Amino acid sequence: MGYVTQILEVLALVFVLLLGAAALIVVLCYVIDRTQTGDAIRRNYPVIGRFRNLFTRLGEFFRQYFFAMDREEMPFNRAQRDWVAHATTGKDNTIAFGSTRNLGVPGTPIFVPAVFPPLDDQFAATAPMEIGPGAAIPYKARSIFNISGMSYGAISRPAVEALSRGAAKAGIWLNTGEGGLSPYHLTGNCDIVYQIGTAKYGVRDAEGRLSDERLRAVSDHPCVRMFEIKLAQGAKPGKGGILPGAKVDAEVARIRGIAVGQDSISPNRHAEVDDFDDLLDMICHIREVGLGTVF
Repeated sequence: MGYVTQILEVLALVFVLLLGAAALIVVLCYVIDRTQTGDAIRRNYPVIGRFRNLFTRLGEFFRQYFFAMDREEMPFNRAQRDWVAHATTGKDNTIAFGSTRNLGVPGTPIFVPAVFPPLDDQFAATAPMEIGPGAAIPYKARSIFNISGMSYGAISRPAVEALSRGAAKAGIWLNTGEGGLSPYHLTGNCDIVYQIGTAKYGVRDAEGRLSDERLRAVSDHPCVRMFEIKLAQGAKPGKGGILPGAKVDAEVARIRGIAVGQDSISPNRHAEVDDFDDLLDMICHIREVGLGTVF
């Protein structure tokens, strides 16, 4: 019994110490909250006001896993995320007994069985879409699904090489993004769409202006089938972008045509394009220098 009594005394002492520590923490939080001036909620409601931020952070968790329906979240809901997860792991994305999508919304595509479906060898061949029929070198796109712009540097070398090989295998084009044409875009020998952003990376001179010499060198590459002029930063409407100098190593500087270790600014638009007439002049100029490469 004496041994048990000692244990109980120790536990009681620990309990009292914990209560005292908790009380001390509450007092300290009260003093801090009442004296600070950065948060009006905590100043007016000391201690308990701290739970507001906690519940706000926990609310996202509870809504996502317990309250939100499969198709309620934005920009990508749970159904879309699950579809991607299943596709990347080779699992079946087909769900029987109906759909969780609201099929009553006008414009929702609905697939119904055909009365006399075609056999396996009876399918309609889709003709390639010709882009730039008026250009000296039109481009025939074999697919309406292609890979949009993602710059090397924003994504890694293995990612760019994988996209290049995948695009070649699928017979689709790969957009370079505004970061210029890296050697890794050419790994798979796929069709390339070269994106010219407002900073004109890869086709610029030392002052950031369009360089006809570098433009011609890019267009001479057999994999470069088209140019795309990026008018502005889609993710930052009305604003430009900045590439921190810490990310500009020798390789990135060589590909983009900028100085090593220095910040690089992308203007919010092309400086030489003030209206539609200027835009058309720029297109015609790049077509002429690029020897007819399609836009």
